[in-house]
Amino acid sequence: MDRQNDPNHRQKGIYSLTESSIQLVPLLAHMAAWGRRHTHPSRELSVRAEILEKGGPALWDAFMAELRHLHLGAAPPARSVFDELQAVYLKAIQLRKKA
Repeated sequence: MDRQNDPNHRQKGIYSLTESSIQLVPLLAHMAAWGRRHTHPSRELSVRAEILEKGGPALWDAFMAELRHLHLGAAPPARSVFDELQAVYLKAIQLRKKA
């Protein structure tokens, strides 16, 4: 991670991912998939890991492109993986509330 001083508050910092940390996305997706299989988390807590596992390298690349946009100033990606992951999470929450 990289830290810059927050120009609006002397005691705060603005943290950003570095390229090397963004490249950890595939590893983190594998670890999340392992966690889903071996720890049996709730549906709402594991649904994003499931999407990342099923999406595989194509989804990971899109996710990393979005992270590069948000943290490194790269061009905006064609799709928002964040929005997709948030949508499945919110759907899982709604389904749990209905049950």
